[in-house]
Amino acid sequence: MQVCKLLTQAHLMQSVSLVSGLLCRRCLLIRVDPLSTSSLYRVRKKNSQYSTVDTERYSSLVKAVISSRTSPQTPESLQDEDGRIFGPIVKSKSFSKDVSRQPKKMFPLLNDAKTVNQQEYDQRSLTRIALKRGPEKSTIPSVTHILQRTMSAEQIFYLERWRKRMIAELGEEGFKEYTSNIFRQGKRFHISIEKLFTSEDSSWEDTETSDELSGYMESISHVLDDVTEVRALESAVHHQSLQYHGVVDCVALYRGKACVIDWKTSEKPKPFLHNTYDNPLQVAAYIGALNSDNNYSYQVQNGLIVVAYKDGSPAHPHFLNSDQVLQFWEKWLLRLEEYVEKSKNMTT
Repeated sequence: MQVCKLLTQAHLMQSVSLVSGLLCRRCLLIRVDPLSTSSLYRVRKKNSQYSTVDTERYSSLVKAVISSRTSPQTPESLQDEDGRIFGPIVKSKSFSKDVSRQPKKMFPLLNDAKTVNQQEYDQRSLTRIALKRGPEKSTIPSVTHILQRTMSAEQIFYLERWRKRMIAELGEEGFKEYTSNIFRQGKRFHISIEKLFTSEDSSWEDTETSDELSGYMESISHVLDDVTEVRALESAVHHQSLQYHGVVDCVALYRGKACVIDWKTSEKPKPFLHNTYDNPLQVAAYIGALNSDNNYSYQVQNGLIVVAYKDGSPAHPHFLNSDQVLQFWEKWLLRLEEYVEKSKNMTT
């Protein structure tokens, strides 16, 4: 009886332990599931490429980098080290642009002997001085001649390329005829403007013009509305000190400011000032010569370049204020110095 009781008790204990074991195993499976998933990811992860680095070999370098916040090298030491390895540094010459160059001698644009204030306008005192072409004037260069002789290599290249292209299209004789026609049209255009300002007619439409020039005159019609008090037309100017001369197209007020006006014709649109190439230098040279010339009792500080078109489309007026004129005056002085230097080399 005692034995049976013990057997029954043992059987119950075994059953309880079996159930407990099953429950614990389930709990263990539930708890381990997330950990087992992460362990799978750890297994799939590739080994680092730095795992094979000999850390003991580079331990001193690591300690040096970590222990110092600033590099022991200085710009001077780095330059010395580069010099030992690659040799001394050869510094190239910096390219100096024409903008940074200054004339050797700066001649003033304005004449201290003249007043800047405008004289009272008198329509009867229109100045028209003819250019003297006698032997005494043969040694004095013109503004146009100086600019042509001192063109940059880039300007010469593009001008020559244009000439060759036109000759290939028109032929030698055709190109000569083309250039002569352009020159003739420009001369007639200036004569028409001169007639307009000297006649009693108030509009270019009332002035007799040929069909060849009607487009140019229509092109500048909106500019003529702003031109008043014409003081000089096709008049020669001479710089007393720098010894050059030229012929100004017009001196008048443009929107109330005295200007040297240069009339230009073009087959292509020139809406920006840089499209006019050396024309601003030409105007600045004329202004300096006029201010120096005693034949003119007044001074001018501003300029105007008017580009007219044969098809009658509105001309492009490019106004040069006093600051711009001064900048182009300095560039003109550089070109003049270059011309004088070239002339000396040719004579020696």
